[in-house]
Amino acid sequence: MSLVGEERKDYILNLLNLEGKVKTGDLVERLKVSSETIRRYLEELEEENKLKRVYGGAIKYNLDREEASHFKREVTRAEEKRRIGRAAATLVEDNDVVFIDDGTTTLQMIPYLQNKKNLTVMTISIAALSALIEYKNKELFSGEIYFIGGKVDTVHFRTTGSIAEKMAASFYADKTFITIDGIMMGKGITGFDAERGQLAQKLMEQSKQTIVLTDHSKFGNVQFYKLADLREIDIIISDVKAPKEWESYLADKDVVWIHAE
Repeated sequence: MSLVGEERKDYILNLLNLEGKVKTGDLVERLKVSSETIRRYLEELEEENKLKRVYGGAIKYNLDREEASHFKREVTRAEEKRRIGRAAATLVEDNDVVFIDDGTTTLQMIPYLQNKKNLTVMTISIAALSALIEYKNKELFSGEIYFIGGKVDTVHFRTTGSIAEKMAASFYADKTFITIDGIMMGKGITGFDAERGQLAQKLMEQSKQTIVLTDHSKFGNVQFYKLADLREIDIIISDVKAPKEWESYLADKDVVWIHAE
């Protein structure tokens, strides 16, 4: 494969991240090559498990149609999540009141909150609650901790439901940190679970600023429940830079993208 060919394949993958699917006819027009050449590129990318060919084009691979358990998520892309969590923690300032959503990425924020002063942390995550308690008992965290109670999801170590939503509505926060299962331009941010999604929406409503933590595997995916449009998000923190094709869209929506290096 020539350098030009590899660049074209990269273009196709970037377009998938933007739109979730590509059409052979559109690629022929954009890349100024024959339909046979496009089909060859798509075949090669499918062999590399980077997309799935369908009639008239291709779609992004999305094998995960349901949310993995907390334990499985905890070991998946652990290093990327650590970098994202560390970058997110730098946005927390002394005296902040913050919501920390459930998720193994937001959980990575906890070790980096040690030197913050006079924090109030509210969470729906049982794992985050446990970590905060442990840090406080060891005098490594000096802030206040509030647990948003409700129906317990034992598989994902979190609370959900109407009771949790009612309790969340009683508080206001400076910043809300949430994790997602999919993000796509035009489709917004999405999640697997509707109950968890409704609670995340309530946390966002009650906060001055919404910060999304996501690794690159969520790009181009649309899951069952829509949490928010991109215009409702203030900051996105990821393990990679924003795809070039997304930059103008994000700027138009006033979304700041932070690359966690």
